[in-house]
Amino acid sequence: MTSTEALQHHLSLCDELHALALEENRFLKQNQRVPDSPLLEKKRLLLGRLDESLRALKAANAVAGESSRRHEDSSRKEILERAKARILQVMHLDRENEQLLLRYSLGVRSPRTPSVPTPPPAPSQLQKLYERHS
Repeated sequence: MTSTEALQHHLSLCDELHALALEENRFLKQNQRVPDSPLLEKKRLLLGRLDESLRALKAANAVAGESSRRHEDSSRKEILERAKARILQVMHLDRENEQLLLRYSLGVRSPRTPSVPTPPPAPSQLQKLYERHS
């Protein structure tokens, strides 16, 4: 596999990661809970494929040698820029998903969710607190 082919394969994998991050984001926003195991399993498998892709990229670049890296064609540079942009998008979505996961795992309500008003304390309770701390 040439380095350009490995890079193209890596870009398509980044697109899959982005689609999965979007799916996870939609799930978190709609259901306000931790995703089910099928979604988590898809993520785990895709991350395994990402590791393989990174190893293939390293191997293809090592085989290509320094002379061919100096003469990169424009299509390779374009693929590289698209992959970088997609990775940034995935990282942004992943950070948002982590924040949503943290919020929902701690049971924090979203601002749109109506909260149950807490009843005011009885005057006798307030009087007891004041007497204790004065």
